[in-house]
Amino acid sequence: MEASSSCPVSASEIVFFDLETTVPNKAGQRFWVLEFGAIIVCPRKLVELDSYSTLVRPTDLSAVALKSGRCDGITREAVANAPAFGEVADKIFSILNGRIWAGHNIRRFDCVRIKEAFAEIGRPAPMPVGMIDSLGVLTEKFGRRAGNMKMATLASYFGLGQQKHRSLEDVRMNLEVLKHCATVLFLESSLPSVMSGKWHSPSTMVTRSRSNGKLLCREENSRKSPPTTLGYQRAVPYTRGSLGKMTEGVKNLLCKAQETKSLNNILKHSHSLFR
Repeated sequence: MEASSSCPVSASEIVFFDLETTVPNKAGQRFWVLEFGAIIVCPRKLVELDSYSTLVRPTDLSAVALKSGRCDGITREAVANAPAFGEVADKIFSILNGRIWAGHNIRRFDCVRIKEAFAEIGRPAPMPVGMIDSLGVLTEKFGRRAGNMKMATLASYFGLGQQKHRSLEDVRMNLEVLKHCATVLFLESSLPSVMSGKWHSPSTMVTRSRSNGKLLCREENSRKSPPTTLGYQRAVPYTRGSLGKMTEGVKNLLCKAQETKSLNNILKHSHSLFR
């Protein structure tokens, strides 16, 4: 695969990968790789540059369950005609070697399984130039607000659907979870007072009024809960004692307006009212 101009060398690319394996149920049993899936991502744009997935037939086929307990799980029949790991080792090596590795809990699980699989066929395992384990990163940076930090729990937290437990689908879900977490962390760092809840209640609004040509900002509650403090009382162009006089003036103005029905006369009388 040729690198794009935005990612000139493979070392700048990130490969998200995931393994599906058998699950030992007895002491002494080993893990067998059943599926490998990976996507290569440019870190500058987070766009997918390439992808690859393959089922893998284990040496001990009896270690694979006849019927999977998961709706999209891998069964013995599914891998019976799949290539052995040795047949796809070159492709897996070319994808992983010399790139930044990324995945969920890969440091403790997937990396170990990759080394075991290559050791079994007598070949050196691929080596990363860096590693991003989203389990450790998100636990440290995002915290356990989503729950137990399993991929299924994180995906549910962000409404990304149900985890398929298939390598390529899980890898893409991992990338989406990281994007969502990064967005939340960015918002929290950019708007700490808002995201932490230390801001005005929804019933509070900020309004602007003009005074001598300058904009003045003030806060006032919603219309259903008018301000009660003296600091928020608005000045009016008349005194309480002049209300009766003003009311009488309004009556006279309306009478004259009805008689003349002239806009100019209405304006003329309205000017005299507020002198």
